[in-house]
Amino acid sequence: MKDHYKVLVGEGNAELDQQLSDELDKVNAASTIGTPAARELTVQILDKHGELAAGMSGWTWGVAAGIAMTWVREDVRKDGFGTKLLHDFEKEAIGRGCTHIFTTSFTFQAPGFYERHGYQELFRLEGLPTPGAADIHFRKKLVDL
Repeated sequence: MKDHYKVLVGEGNAELDQQLSDELDKVNAASTIGTPAARELTVQILDKHGELAAGMSGWTWGVAAGIAMTWVREDVRKDGFGTKLLHDFEKEAIGRGCTHIFTTSFTFQAPGFYERHGYQELFRLEGLPTPGAADIHFRKKLVDL
């Protein structure tokens, strides 16, 4: 690397994340002409006070969708909020032309939730993020091809 470059290492950086996303979107769009562009997809459930009770975020791109984050507030867990989030996310993904959806879950999070909703384990990485845990990757076929 040339001497006139500076490397910065640090914590989260929203501006950097946005710039990286924008630059990758350009490369991806040029490589997948005719494919629906990548779009974010979110589902929120708000309580009567307007506070977030549950949420899901991810993306759609072409025929693929991905769930990046799912969270349900502790006092409303087991009330069907996760199922509602998942159903609405999948419905919107199908409406955008997606045929498959992907997600990951650590063993201490909610792999059983995804399995109950038809997600199939593709693979798992043992010992992540800590010994005794695993990172499980799932896929669900949303519609027949």
